[in-house]
Amino acid sequence: MPRSLEPLDLGVQIPYHFRCPISLELMSDPVTVCTGQTYDRTSIESWVATGNTTCPVTRAPLTDFTLIPNHTLRRLIQDWCVANRSFGVERIPTPKQPAEPGLVRNLLSQASSLSNPYNSRLSALRRLRGLARDSDKNRSVISSHNVREILINVLFSNVNSANSSLELNHESLALLVMFPLSESDCMAIASDSDKVTYLANLLFHSSIEVRVNSAALIEIVLAGMRSQELRAQISNIDEIFEGVIEILRNLQSYPRGLKVGIKTLFALCLVKQTRHKAVAAGAAETLVDRLADFDKCDAERALATVELLCRIPSGCAALAAHALTVPLLVKTILKISDRATEYAAGALLALCSAAEELQREAVNAGVLTQLLLLVQSDCTDRAKRKAQMLLKLLRDSWPEDSIANSDDFICSEVVLPF
Repeated sequence: MPRSLEPLDLGVQIPYHFRCPISLELMSDPVTVCTGQTYDRTSIESWVATGNTTCPVTRAPLTDFTLIPNHTLRRLIQDWCVANRSFGVERIPTPKQPAEPGLVRNLLSQASSLSNPYNSRLSALRRLRGLARDSDKNRSVISSHNVREILINVLFSNVNSANSSLELNHESLALLVMFPLSESDCMAIASDSDKVTYLANLLFHSSIEVRVNSAALIEIVLAGMRSQELRAQISNIDEIFEGVIEILRNLQSYPRGLKVGIKTLFALCLVKQTRHKAVAAGAAETLVDRLADFDKCDAERALATVELLCRIPSGCAALAAHALTVPLLVKTILKISDRATEYAAGALLALCSAAEELQREAVNAGVLTQLLLLVQSDCTDRAKRKAQMLLKLLRDSWPEDSIANSDDFICSEVVLPF
C-alpha cells in the first residue's frame, strides 16, 4: 500500500497512516480496535452502529467493541499539523475522552455514598457534570446507570435543615436537569410539598444558575406528568410564578435563563385556574417587554402564553394596559412562523373582542394589511379562521379608504372572507 495519498491543494501530503481507513480523512481522534487496526472514532462508531461486526480492513470479527485511544498516533498527527501550519493545516484539538461505564459507576457511587467526604462527593458530581456536557453519548452512558434516582436523593437530602443550601445539592440539581425524568419521578417530586417548596425557594437563590436550574426542573416535572391535580398544586404556589418571572426580567447575560424561563411560564399557564397568579406576578408586562429577545422557538412559546393569558379577564386587562402589546402582536403576524402568527392572531382576537379602543389601536397599527395577507397565505387553517373572525370583528372600525388606499394591495385581488 502507498505510504501517502494524493497531495492537497497546497501541496501538502498527508501520510497514509494519518488517514482513517474508512473515511480517508485526517484522523482527529484515532482509536484502536481489538484487531489492532486504528480508525477515527466517529468513523468506526458509525460502522458498528450500522450493524457491522467485522474489522473494515482485516474483515476479522470484532469480538470486543472497546475502542482504545491511540494517544501516540494522535500526538504524531498533532505534531505533523503544527509542522505544516505554513500550508494552512490546522492543529487537531486533543479530543475529550468519552465516559466509560466503569468510570460512571465509580463516580455515581462516590457521589451517593454518605460515608464519603463532602468534597469527594462534590468532586464526583462535578466530574459527571463535565462528562454530561461533553456529548450526547456521554449523557446516554450516564443515564443508563440509575442516575436520576441517585441525583434526586442527593438533591432533596436534608431539605428541611440548614444544610439544604449546600453546594452538593446545587451540583446535583445542575446535573439532574440534563436528563429527562420518568412520569413516576415527576409525580414523586410533585406530590411532596417539601420538595416543591424547596425548588420554589431556590428560585430566589443568589446564583442565577441555581435559579434557572430550579425553574428547569419545575418545567420538567410539569411537562412530565399527566396528573392535572398535581400540576395545579405546583401552579398554585405564588412564589413559583414570582421566581420564574423574575428570571425572565433578569437582564444579566444569561441566554439560557430566557429559554428556561419561558418554557416554565408556559407550562405553568397551561393550568387555567392559576393563570391569574401569573398575571398578578407581572407575566403580561414581562412577556411584552422581552418578546423581541426570544429566538424563534421561544417567541412561539411566549406568544402562546400571551394567548393563554388573554383567555382570562385579568390577563386581557393587563395586556391591554401595555402600550406595546397590540403593535407588537400586529407586527408579529407572518414575521416569525406559522405558529407564532396563529398565536398572535388569537391574542389580538381576544383583546379586540374585549375593547373597542383596542380595535381602533389594531387598525391604526396596520392589522388590516396583515390579516388580508394572512388569509391568502399558506398559514395554518386555525390561523386563517382567527384572522377571518378578527376581520369581521374589525369591520366597523375600518377607515372607508383603508383598502382602496393601501400600498400593499390591489383592491380587485382581495377576496374578503365574509
